[in-house]
Amino acid sequence: MIRPDTLAAPSQSPIAHVAIVGGGTAGWMAAAALARFLPAGTRITLIESDAIGTVGVGEATIPQLGLFNRHLGIDEDDFVARTGGSFKLGIEFAGWSGGDSRYLHGFGTIGRALGLVPFHHYWLAQGGAADPASLWDHSASAVAARDGRFARDVGTSDLPIGLAWAYHFDTARYAAYLRALAERNGVARVEGQVVDVAQNGEAGTIAALTLDDGRTIAADFYIDCSGFASLLLGRTMGAAWDDWSALLPCDRALAVPSASNGPTTPFTRATARAAGWQWRIPLQHRTGNGLVYSSDYLSDDEAAAILLGNLDGAALADPRPLRFRTGRRRTAWVGNCVGLGLAAGFLEPLESTSIHLVQSGIARLLSLWPVASPRAADIAEYNRQSEREWVQVRDFLIAHYHLNGRDEPFWRERRAAPLPDTLAHRIDLFRSSGRIVRDGDELFAEVAWLQLLLGQGVVPTGWHPLADGLTPARTAEFLAMSRAQVAATVARMQSHDAFLARHCPAPVPKVAA
Repeated sequence: MIRPDTLAAPSQSPIAHVAIVGGGTAGWMAAAALARFLPAGTRITLIESDAIGTVGVGEATIPQLGLFNRHLGIDEDDFVARTGGSFKLGIEFAGWSGGDSRYLHGFGTIGRALGLVPFHHYWLAQGGAADPASLWDHSASAVAARDGRFARDVGTSDLPIGLAWAYHFDTARYAAYLRALAERNGVARVEGQVVDVAQNGEAGTIAALTLDDGRTIAADFYIDCSGFASLLLGRTMGAAWDDWSALLPCDRALAVPSASNGPTTPFTRATARAAGWQWRIPLQHRTGNGLVYSSDYLSDDEAAAILLGNLDGAALADPRPLRFRTGRRRTAWVGNCVGLGLAAGFLEPLESTSIHLVQSGIARLLSLWPVASPRAADIAEYNRQSEREWVQVRDFLIAHYHLNGRDEPFWRERRAAPLPDTLAHRIDLFRSSGRIVRDGDELFAEVAWLQLLLGQGVVPTGWHPLADGLTPARTAEFLAMSRAQVAATVARMQSHDAFLARHCPAPVPKVAA
């Protein structure tokens, strides 16, 4: 038997210095979080160059960002005001089934379960499939979004109201907001561009960074937030690229701000177009717009004409082009380097997951925070969890395209494209019995899949047999109570614009003389 006192103790030397390459939303989210949660005395340096622009468009998020902000001690009203933001109760999908079709992926809950049976099975048992749109009468977020209302605290009974929200905001302002927070907490910002990366011999880990002015920065651990360039993770550490463009073939986007026109709607809109889709993100001071499209089916000039011809207000700038490939770095953590944001991969913003994938990457890194010599098992677990999350989000996006009801060549091709087996099974399961099985702690819960599948025309032919345990009269009473609870909740809300004006008005933008 080996005596414990004869075993070599594993290295527990802590990381003393972290270098983050790249600012923008990803870089400053990482800096602010690390400054908040790493042990006192850990040095954090962020390197960015004012000469390198960021994507910086109006951004839409999902509710998990509220948790991230709260963990950083950020006041919600202050954050919304200073980023020119607004509240978001869901995403409206317009035209995905052709014509004037539309549905909302609302946040929060829909109805409430009874025992082991999810709510929508009682709705199906009562004949809901004959009127699919009636499902959203049981969602406080969906009804409030439709009526242009918002509130945080409207409950007057013991029943949960099921409301949840996210945000729209200016990404440049959010990055500046986080920068100020991070620097107050000790993060050092270094102006400059990385022009060379030195590695440690056979280990291949990163030893130091050389900037364009000759300075050298050496750290124990490096976080790559350099965007599509993936300067550290891809170019230096050689993390291979998994190309998903065959599954999600849109490869270009145009982004343009427009003047606000009418009420500030508390939802994002994604409108299907001839060879892609158009986003609309309402901020307090302007509206963010963009068109995501496939260059195989649409020229840049045609895309610009479609985008500019479908704005609610006057364009405030020329459309800015973006080119991308859908996919991810096969390993998001290599050696002493982790990639976040575009440095780790890209999925189009159809379900507003871009910032969330940064957030979850940061949370995952903190939960597996390494010692100065990272252990292979920790790295493998980080990469396993990352791959699983990215694939799950990818499949949720693919489902939107596959289940379309449009008749243009691009959309017909999307319907005919083979599906990943797991996604095909999920659709078949819902179609046959209304069942939705969540894969562990995946990002999109059952209620999200329910709205996507039903909203895009997958109507179940059956439901859970236990839902028939209630008599038709009791089921009708249960559904009526649910609708009444939602209606009463929304009736107590004020308009979204009134809420913004009272709680978090954005400063009026300065106009150049």
